[in-house]
Formats: sequence, structure tokens, C-alpha cells
Amino acid sequence: MTQPKTPITVAYGDGIGPEIMAATLKILEAAGARIAVEKIEVGEKVYKSGVSSGIPDSAWESIRRTKVLLKAPITTPQGGGYKSLNVSIRATLGLYANVRPCVSYYPFVSTRHPKMDLVIVRENEEDLYTGIEHQQTPNVVQCLKLISREGSERIIRYAFEYAKQNNRKKVTCMTKDNIMKMADGLFHQVFNKIALEYPEIANEHMIIDIGAARIADRPEQFDVIVTLNLYGDIISDIAAEVAGSVGLAGSANIGRECAMFEAIHGSAPDIAGQDKANPSGLLQGAVQMLVHINQPEIAAKIHNAWLRTLEEGLHTADIYTQKFSQKLLGTHAFAESVIAHLGQLPKTLAPVTYQAKNLKAKQVTGEEVLNPLRIDRQLVGVDVFFYHASCSPETLGAGIQALNTEDLQLTLITNRSVKVWPNGFEETYCGDHWRGRFLSPTGQRIRPPIIIDLLARIQKAGFEFIKIENLYTYDGVRGYSLAQGE
Repeated sequence: MTQPKTPITVAYGDGIGPEIMAATLKILEAAGARIAVEKIEVGEKVYKSGVSSGIPDSAWESIRRTKVLLKAPITTPQGGGYKSLNVSIRATLGLYANVRPCVSYYPFVSTRHPKMDLVIVRENEEDLYTGIEHQQTPNVVQCLKLISREGSERIIRYAFEYAKQNNRKKVTCMTKDNIMKMADGLFHQVFNKIALEYPEIANEHMIIDIGAARIADRPEQFDVIVTLNLYGDIISDIAAEVAGSVGLAGSANIGRECAMFEAIHGSAPDIAGQDKANPSGLLQGAVQMLVHINQPEIAAKIHNAWLRTLEEGLHTADIYTQKFSQKLLGTHAFAESVIAHLGQLPKTLAPVTYQAKNLKAKQVTGEEVLNPLRIDRQLVGVDVFFYHASCSPETLGAGIQALNTEDLQLTLITNRSVKVWPNGFEETYCGDHWRGRFLSPTGQRIRPPIIIDLLARIQKAGFEFIKIENLYTYDGVRGYSLAQGE
């Protein structure tokens, strides 16, 4: 009995995208993948047609119906406020878990780390990649970093579940919580909590800078790494390059309902149309897709044929070396070589096997973590941000301090988060972006109308405020960071 085909949505992308997608689909077809392809148009052409998101409604409809997207790299036009299509797809469809295996294929692909075999699980929806930016003054631009307890628990639990299902022994958390003590500190705190639920899996934490250095120098010490969005993006490329080539790595983006599979590299327009591109990264993403749609035997068949091709030294230009390679192949010829090896197993590299797995991310658990009603949240002050092109800290401080009331009093002024009033240093450079911190002198709760009244008085006094941030305590603990020098 013929098994039904699984509908998948396919985006051919930009630059080298159409070439490597054609090669990948040809391999899938030859291997007997049971898929029904629905082609959509996204990316550069769509942007330039006037669709600012880079994706038309018809493409959204297809993805939401099939719930599986195999996407080649796309190009986001420079300037003009275009949003990243990758970020938009991940955030809109809730694809919060980005999974990137990075494996050494030594001695057939050049690398200094023959034992490298790690997986990076990257949070996909939050952090600086929310893209919330504002130019607040002529000289200062703000980008908001958003980290939620729910998002942190979701990705960290996914990382431990991935390790458990794939017989991985250790999960390493990487943050920068020595500097961003609240945002990255929250991620670290949640990691420590969830790690207790998996006593059979070792866990550790590293600061991201030394963690990235260790990936570059000693990647074999890692197994599964879980981290925040920006850090994960950076170290994924580091790890892929250390393993042999960014062109060899695929990526899965998993949510509760939908999933997207892709190569981790860009659209490389400089070699587009030249039959030079390596389709391996997209092919590895397609292998992850086949496991996801419950075709593990086809995934293993393709993966092993690909390994056998590498073993025979049949390489594209990005990994070709005289020491390790036997023949230089273009995109089309490489795909044909993989097809010719279907049904074969690698002889030196370890053959792969896959079991059917449902990679959909689990529902978040831990009611005690997620229930905000148990928190005593009190408003105790406000940070008011000002624009002043030419003003000394003393002049600004004297003018704003005159607006103090018994409910709110100015405690400090910062410039680029460094305290410059009172008792600032003349060596501190001051730009045109200032912050005044007003706090309740008694530390007791204040009412929102008090802040509204303060803003009215600030405006009446001739000061230009550009933004405010309310200051809260949570169960008596300060919910805002101190300034440098405070």
C-alpha cells in the first residue's frame, strides 16, 4: 500500500537559494521521500514588490496549513527599515527552539577538532532580535533586550528534553549575567531550576565570552548548549566553521504547531548562478525535516549517502583542499554524487540512524514559575530619559532637582548609564541622552498619577523627556538595575 505524501511548503529563496533547493529536492525525490511540495515566493523579490514583510499572505496560508517549511536562504534588502524575514517567521509562528548540530567530519573535511559533536539550542523569539529599536536623540539609538521567564523556561526545558531523547550527557548554559545581571540573570536562574528536574544529565554554566572561546578552541568538551538568541546566532556560526564549514550545517526551528528547516548560511549572491554553492547545509536541514515528519528511514538513507560522498573526497569549493579532497564538484554534480551513494553506508565515519520523533516543543510547565499573581509588585519610582544637546550635568541636575516633591525625588542623573550627577567626574564623556532617576524617598508604593504629574511639571519647566521606565519592586526586591557608579 502506497503511503500518503506529507505536504510541505518550500521557499526557493534568493542568491544561491534556488540552486541548492533544486539540488536538495532532487536528492529527496531520488531517496523516496514522501513529500508533496507547495512552492511559495518569499524574500527579496517580495520585499521589492512593496510587501515590507517579505512574505505575502498566500505564503503564510500555505505554511500555516502544511505546518512545515523548508526554506533556502533569502536576502533582506539593506536599509529602508526592512524587517528580517527569518525573525518574522520564527516569531509569528512561535518557532522558539532553534536546533543546530555541529559535527566534525574529519579526516574528510579539514578541521582541528576531529572529535567535535555538539548541538546548539538557541532561544528564537526574544532577546535583542525582537528588533524593538528607537532613535531617541540625534546621537543615540536604543535597542530593547527582552527576556521572559516563560520564554527562558520553554527553551531550557526543550534543551534538556532534546538531550534526554538523543542520549546526550550534558547541557551547558551560556549567558552574560556578570554584566546583564537581571536579563541574562533570569535565564541563568531558570536554567538552575530546571536542571534539578534532570539529575541524570550533567549541567554547567559559562559566561558567553569564555564559552565562545572554548567552542573555538576545545569544542569537544561540549554536548548540548542552550543560550539566548543573539549569543546562539553567533556561536552557531563559530561552531559550524570550527567543525569544517558553515556550508555543512543545517538548522531546525521548532514550535508547538509549525516548524521551519533551513541552512544556517546566507544567500551568498556573489556566487549565485555559478554552480559553486554547497547544498549540504540545506540538505542537513531537510534531513531534520524528514525526521520531524516521521520519515526517519529516508533521513538516515540520505544522511549516510552524504557521509559516504564526503568520505570519497567528492567536495564542493567551500571544503575542497588538496589534502582531503579527490574531486572538485559543482552544486549539481555534488547532488548527483549523493544520489549515486543512496543505499550505501559510510566506511570510516559512523553511520547514522534515526527514530521517529515528535520534535514539537512541549507545553511550558511549572505553575509556580508562571503565575504572576503571587508576586507583590510595587511601583516605587520612575526613570525619565531626556534629550539635551548641550547641557552640563550640574545645570541639568539643578533644574530637575527643583521639581522634587515629597512623593518623588531626583536621586541621580546618568549619561549612557554612567552616573554624572551628583558628584560626577569631569572625565566622563556626556552625549545628548540623559536619564533622571526619581524614587520615593520612603521606599513606599506610589500611585501612577504622581508620575503623570511629574512629567507635566518637567515639560512645563522646559525639559524635553523622550521616554520613561517605571521602577518596581517584586516581593521587596529591586526590579531595576543600578547605574554605573550608583
